[in-house]
Amino acid sequence: MKYYLYPDEHVTSTYRIDFEKLYKEGYRGVIFDIDNTLVPHGAPADERAIAFFAHLKELGFSSVLLSNNKEPRVKMFNEKICVDYIFKAAKPKPGNYRKAMEIMGTDCRNTVFVGDQIFTDVMGANIAGIRTFLVEPINPKEEIQIVLKRYIEKIVLFFYRHRNKKKTDKYASGVKSE
Repeated sequence: MKYYLYPDEHVTSTYRIDFEKLYKEGYRGVIFDIDNTLVPHGAPADERAIAFFAHLKELGFSSVLLSNNKEPRVKMFNEKICVDYIFKAAKPKPGNYRKAMEIMGTDCRNTVFVGDQIFTDVMGANIAGIRTFLVEPINPKEEIQIVLKRYIEKIVLFFYRHRNKKKTDKYASGVKSE
């Protein structure tokens, strides 16, 4: 199994990652996928997402949304978030991950990526040299092409868990229910 498919961390939710700890460790930029990472597929930013991005800004993080969606979708989500974004990102190609870091003024040593898909999000960030957080999809209802990829992702995650069975979810905070 190719290690570029493995996330650095696998957590249940974006909203359970301990960003305060990451900031203390020197991370300053966060690149996010949108659909099923921050909100259900196609949904606008909800109150949780709005408060979350306000908190990231208070901590001192820069953020960029990196999406393979077209601009109307990304722009609609970003209306109440107000961060930079890149649409039609062509993930997993690493170019727009690098562009996102350039926008934030960060590099691969102080940037993390958060997304819900291995073959686009994680793979692209790993190729770009960025620390990766794979999160569980928010909503199991997805487009058919994503549903099919999820079956293959389960195989990758089986080997990932086997390789990392002694690792703990050290960047997840608390036991909040989602």
